[in-house]
Amino acid sequence: MINDMDGFFNLLSVGFWFILIAFLLFSMSRIVGQYERSILLRFGKFVKVLDPGLNFVLPFGIDQTIPIDLRTATIDVPRQDLITKDNVPVSIDAVVYFSVSDPKAAILNVQNYRHATTLLAQTLLRSVLGAHELDDMLSQRDKLNSLLQEQLDKQTDAWGIKVTGVEIKNVDLPEGMRRAMAKQAEAERERRAKVIAAEGEFQASQKLLDAATVISRDPAGLMLRTLQTLSEVASDKNSTLIFPIPIEILQMYRGDKKNNIPEGENK
Repeated sequence: MINDMDGFFNLLSVGFWFILIAFLLFSMSRIVGQYERSILLRFGKFVKVLDPGLNFVLPFGIDQTIPIDLRTATIDVPRQDLITKDNVPVSIDAVVYFSVSDPKAAILNVQNYRHATTLLAQTLLRSVLGAHELDDMLSQRDKLNSLLQEQLDKQTDAWGIKVTGVEIKNVDLPEGMRRAMAKQAEAERERRAKVIAAEGEFQASQKLLDAATVISRDPAGLMLRTLQTLSEVASDKNSTLIFPIPIEILQMYRGDKKNNIPEGENK
């Protein structure tokens, strides 16, 4: 009976130690993904950056780990109201693409790197775009995107943040300004249409002038053109033609007739 009890307590002791060791191993292990890093703090002091894979730390709150995602993330910058350099009120929103390049700096140098980057992006959006005119925002958006990206990346470098891109999404104008721009665009389209029509008329008149010059050099050419016009008009069966015969044709006909009279008849 005593041996049975000893065996039971021995088995219970082994089970206890097994569970305790398993618990300690579980609490000491940290798995870091390939796309992230983890900051290791011991008693609140930075120790190192944990690499991807299985890592072991001290249990019972001695070591603390803070995971950091290294993948590219986006920030939707809230709509900002600003006045352009030419005093036009506009509302602009944008999106920021960034990633963590230095996990240690992102944790130790700023309380919340994502929130801080968002606030800084709002400030730069107002200050940088406010120094440009409305036409620049509409026609040189790529240039302004590059300028914003450069400025934001420079100022977030101390936080371990790499800004890879800034895109201005929408530039909203006041209703009155939109109507004025629509009228201006319509006037520009009408102007271009008139210019094109005038150029077409000029080219057509130039061609007609060239054709008239060529025809005037040869009376036969004039007669051929007259007959061609007569044929085109006569193709309409409902047309009644009143055809004036040019005096040149009559003269040519009389000249040919005289040339064809025999010499005896002329006498």
